[in-house]
Amino acid sequence: MKSKKVAVAKLSVLSNSILITIKIVAGFLTGSVSIISEAIHSSMDLLASFIALISVKVSANPPDKNHPFGHEKAENVSGVVEAVLVMFAASLIVYFSVKKLLGTVSIELELVGFAVMSISAIANFIIAAKLYKVAKDEDSVAIEADALHLKTDALSSLTVALGLGLIWLTGLKWLDPVVAIIVALIIFWEGFVILLHSFGPLMDEQLTDDEMDKLRAVLAKHEISFVDFHDLRTRKAGSVRHIDLHMTVPSTMSVAQSHEITELIEKSISQEIANSKVLVHIEPCDKLCKVCKFVLNCVYKK
Repeated sequence: MKSKKVAVAKLSVLSNSILITIKIVAGFLTGSVSIISEAIHSSMDLLASFIALISVKVSANPPDKNHPFGHEKAENVSGVVEAVLVMFAASLIVYFSVKKLLGTVSIELELVGFAVMSISAIANFIIAAKLYKVAKDEDSVAIEADALHLKTDALSSLTVALGLGLIWLTGLKWLDPVVAIIVALIIFWEGFVILLHSFGPLMDEQLTDDEMDKLRAVLAKHEISFVDFHDLRTRKAGSVRHIDLHMTVPSTMSVAQSHEITELIEKSISQEIANSKVLVHIEPCDKLCKVCKFVLNCVYKK
């Protein structure tokens, strides 16, 4: 449901806004490049949350004159843009961290930074879990990408917190930019995962192997109703699965019979594969077989 996706997207925007403010203040108080890098990361997450919020609203719009197939791919575009932002943020963090590492590393109030980053990690884990649940329930690429952002933000915040704890215990200030670089690598990997997951549907990549197996199993159950099927094509746009195929039926079959069979098969596929739109193109069989698969001239034996 659109309202559910929009609600969690708004929650993500609100939580990121609060955490960015806290991290910026803590970063300037402590002078920690790892905390500042987390503020940059969260800023990218905030922008990504805004993009996710817009995309779920756009994707819910019904088909129109210029978009007869709907707007679901807006979520995939959102995922790609978010991935690019994440990798850009990682590159910035590496740049500032290396610069800090080669210069003079100064940091103070480590325990304040430790507390702030620990609270940030806990908050992000809670929000990310909520987003993952909605993403799974609604099969939303945009919300899933946003959830992955927050989960990675939580992990990187936890890493920074541990780093600050070690600095307080050991006095080794150079650990701060090193931890920031580790965080950047985690963030970059996050962006790469989001990019792979979001880009496939934009290239009309077929459904997963599991879904294709389910689809073929449904067709096998109805094999007695047609001669054969071919030109099976599948793709996914946002949460919607588009399935089309050509089906051969006996040339003696009436239009009404053919229509009844296609409706039955389309309904069976939709029941087995959630949120799918099925289109079956009927073709007449040109074979002259002596033995039919079953009674009443429905299908000729191959």
